[in-house]
Amino acid sequence: MNTPDFLFDENIPVAIATQLHRHAPQVKVYKIGEAPAPSKGTLDLDILLWLEENYCWLITNNRTSMPGHLFDHMNAGHHIPGIMIVPDPLNVGEVLAELILIWGASLPGEYKDRIVYLPVSR
Repeated sequence: MNTPDFLFDENIPVAIATQLHRHAPQVKVYKIGEAPAPSKGTLDLDILLWLEENYCWLITNNRTSMPGHLFDHMNAGHHIPGIMIVPDPLNVGEVLAELILIWGASLPGEYKDRIVYLPVSR
């Protein structure tokens, strides 16, 4: 099984996705609002379906509604590779280092159906 790609929420600074692609060009990076990723304003449940279909981790700052939506998604018999919630306040360098570490060192299925809060290395 391959390592999932990344889907960046529309509220995450584009600099993180750009820098991730620059430092790890082998990693596929999708951004909400840029095809083929979901468009801006897509409902969370539809984003979860997209993650499942496209084998991507979601990088988001949505701490409020996403846990409930993931619960509903899983109760409907669906699964996702994982969700990573970035810290607030955001440290771009720290998040970038964490994502590169996670992508390179994760075991298959390690984050399946889970929400993890970055940084995980602390």
